Amino acid sequence: MSDVVILFSGQGAQKVGMGKDFFEASEAARAKFAAADEALGFPLSQVMFEGPEEELTRTSRCQPALYLHGLIALDLLREKRPDLNPVAAAGLSLGEFTAHAAAGTFSFEDGLRIVAQRGGFMEEACDATQGAMAAMIGGSDEAVAELAAESDVDVANFNCPGQTVISGDETGVDAAVAAAKEKGIRKAVKLKVAGAYHSRLMQSAQVKLAEELAGLTMGSPSIPVVCNYAAQAVSEPAEIREMLEKQVTGSVRWTESIQKLVADGHTTFIELGPGKVLAGLVAKIAKEVTVISVEDLASLEAAVEALD
Repeated sequence: MSDVVILFSGQGAQKVGMGKDFFEASEAARAKFAAADEALGFPLSQVMFEGPEEELTRTSRCQPALYLHGLIALDLLREKRPDLNPVAAAGLSLGEFTAHAAAGTFSFEDGLRIVAQRGGFMEEACDATQGAMAAMIGGSDEAVAELAAESDVDVANFNCPGQTVISGDETGVDAAVAAAKEKGIRKAVKLKVAGAYHSRLMQSAQVKLAEELAGLTMGSPSIPVVCNYAAQAVSEPAEIREMLEKQVTGSVRWTESIQKLVADGHTTFIELGPGKVLAGLVAKIAKEVTVISVEDLASLEAAVEALD
């Protein structure tokens, strides 16, 4: 079969019920859910299946939930398609950790632990600051970067052409939203988030995560993993640690990451995670490529057929 790039979802894609049909249909999936619950010391699977939504949305819950869901989706796809040949990987923000676990950079359990810690550290940083985020639609990256600088906030995500996200102190974000049209930005919308992810307000989380990453057993990935921070593949453990650390306060350069993968000749992508968010972004970045989304049993079966 054709070579594929595997993509993993970021925070915001989670939804109550995620993974439940995987659990019901697969003994291997049930074993992985049980291993995750035991490793974390709380019933993550129950939060994923039953919510409530407020609990699943918590940063300390949704990050390990998405990590677990993405890897189980990959496992089940591999069960049905043993000839699946991932040749590269990437993930949006949190999804970069899932991509590294899929590539064997670190173990499933170690990755789960570090992701849960990352979510906890970011949740603490959100609680300690007055942060906000806003999507800037229909403007150039340069215009958004200029607006962010003038408003003393940061550019969090370059998601796709015409969709950029700013992040920082709420006062600054509000000022940027109010001034967006003056920069030729068609629409500015504040996001319903707990805080200012990928901004300087996450500095305390970055420092704490760096300490944990320093103690994480890590090797080189078996396939190239494109990092968010530099939009290039990184393979040395020291460099991987640095990229995962800097990503907490740095910009997610998703557009450039996908462009890099396309420039390397990749044409088939598989999104592993709820909501088909990444498929939508990739379609706006590179219309010529194929993206197959796997989020539940129905889409898993469709993916198996589409890969023929």
